[in-house]
Amino acid sequence: MNELSWPEYRQRILAGAVVFLPVGATEQHGHHMPLGVDVFLPMAISKMIAKNLDGLVAPGLAYGYKSQPRSGGGNHYIGTTSLSAASLIGSLKDVLLEFARHGCRKLVIMNGHYENAMFEVEAIDLALQDMRCRGVHDFKILKIDYFEFIPEKTLQMLFPDGFPGWALEHAAVFETSLMLHFHPELVHMDRLVDEQPANFPPYDVYPTNLGPIPPSGVLSKACSATAAKGLKIADDFDELITMSIKEEFGIA
Repeated sequence: MNELSWPEYRQRILAGAVVFLPVGATEQHGHHMPLGVDVFLPMAISKMIAKNLDGLVAPGLAYGYKSQPRSGGGNHYIGTTSLSAASLIGSLKDVLLEFARHGCRKLVIMNGHYENAMFEVEAIDLALQDMRCRGVHDFKILKIDYFEFIPEKTLQMLFPDGFPGWALEHAAVFETSLMLHFHPELVHMDRLVDEQPANFPPYDVYPTNLGPIPPSGVLSKACSATAAKGLKIADDFDELITMSIKEEFGIA
């Protein structure tokens, strides 16, 4: 989107282009990956899928809701830069209303940060309410958490010893493999710290107890990540997410 002039953009929107909005975070991802993983990945996946649909990829939202200890290591890491719930909801709502004003009627939110999910739902709900008050009744949004599109056989390939769950996969095999595929120049496997996976109790404590969090910020081991695994995951996304978008938006 940002590489088009406004008349070029208007022409694509009036032709019914699907707009992809990556929503991520700026958050620590261990010693071996950059702070931008949670926006780099949804941006890369959006670009990959947009090619199949002649879609447009908007600039990503690079800040997300506060990192949580049991899913992102927590907000105490230097570099993790987070929004409050109200700020995230308000920012995303405003952006959605702007796309409606442009004439966009088909939009995909590609979420790259686990903690964003329910605040995205709230922003969508509030934006759609405002749109209806303004006479816009045909704006359709798909909210996609791309990790939900991994088939069971791929999960078994990634985690032959058992899947630890998405929360503990922060900066581990899944994200590292995808980064090795999409942005290998930003991954430094030689910097991985050999630590035991996090072992959290099934509840949260406030103020945060830092004891169960591995010091590096990687919540489970990432040493088995490879670019080949990242390619397999990307191929699954390319097929399955594209198919879902076509079905929901009635694209042949």
